[in-house]
Amino acid sequence: MRKVQIDRVKPGDRIAKTIFQENGNVLLGEGVELSDRYIERLQNLGIDFLFIEDGLTTDIIPEDTIRDETRKQAVDTIYKTMSAFKDEAVTKGRTIAPDMGRNFRAIFGQIMQDLATRPNMLVNLTSIHAKDAYLFQHSFNVAVLAGIMGIAKGLNRNQLEELGIGAMLFDIGMTKIDSKLITRTGGFTPEEHKLVQSHAKEGFDILRKYHDISIVSAHCALQHHERFNGSGYPRGLKGSEIHLYGQIVGIADTFDALTSPRPHRKRYTASEAIEFLFAAGGTFFDLDLIRIFCKHISIYPVSTSLLLSTGQVGVVSENNELAVHRPKVRIIMEKDGTQPKEPYEIELKDELHITIVKEL
Repeated sequence: MRKVQIDRVKPGDRIAKTIFQENGNVLLGEGVELSDRYIERLQNLGIDFLFIEDGLTTDIIPEDTIRDETRKQAVDTIYKTMSAFKDEAVTKGRTIAPDMGRNFRAIFGQIMQDLATRPNMLVNLTSIHAKDAYLFQHSFNVAVLAGIMGIAKGLNRNQLEELGIGAMLFDIGMTKIDSKLITRTGGFTPEEHKLVQSHAKEGFDILRKYHDISIVSAHCALQHHERFNGSGYPRGLKGSEIHLYGQIVGIADTFDALTSPRPHRKRYTASEAIEFLFAAGGTFFDLDLIRIFCKHISIYPVSTSLLLSTGQVGVVSENNELAVHRPKVRIIMEKDGTQPKEPYEIELKDELHITIVKEL
């Protein structure tokens, strides 16, 4: 299979990887043949790329960091929990999500089990979801990324659990913000900007009331927008004043937000997001944490279509942990626009004269 931008998809192409709704359920399943109507619907839902079946890349299958079953269960739990906090008219006068700590502890335990079965720690988040699912899928992705960083930092099991629960619930304060404001494509007035920023304190106030959720987990909500140089909010903390968990979640949140399509902009590629994070090292984020994070991110995920400096088009067939910016690429189109008689692969780490121009 190969990953392509939706404006390059055509009727008759078949979906090679499931697309999810906001609650984690299937929107369109693997094997569905695309029609003009389906393509238009997906574009209206904010989906900007797909994995499609392709005869030259049938054996190229991106392995997601987390199993679909784990993702579905986690996103469904996040969806139900956050929906409950949104619906104050229904929940007023009674405790919302009384088993929240226990439920999220179990979910993060499953995420850790999935990570433990991987042969390496190179993250490849390949799920596709509708724009309405952003908050829930984003919370899940941030938890996975934070978990990877926590493992790389050598956190113990209890610390990983605290970090993971905080990472899954770090944006729960967004349930108190008008969704129309969050999805707006234009800018904010100073008052609206202040209101959106209040989600960090709102989230902390929600989580700290639960006796089975650690106060340091709650600080993931409070501190994920603090910045290393003191330019963040809500308290303008600097350097080590920001808890390690808050720093980790802040980095994971920024990366996943950049690489997701938003109402006001297109998504950035993973390589562009990595460049931003490195540029922000020492100012917005601790540079050592940035190095740890980038060491475990797949810059060009398996099945990504690339234009090479030779004019050829290739699909990433394999990543190399020691050279994540120089993957193995299967050539599917020569520079003259023809397909090769037999697909062949190039090891970019060995062919230093060939560079990657852009993702397709």
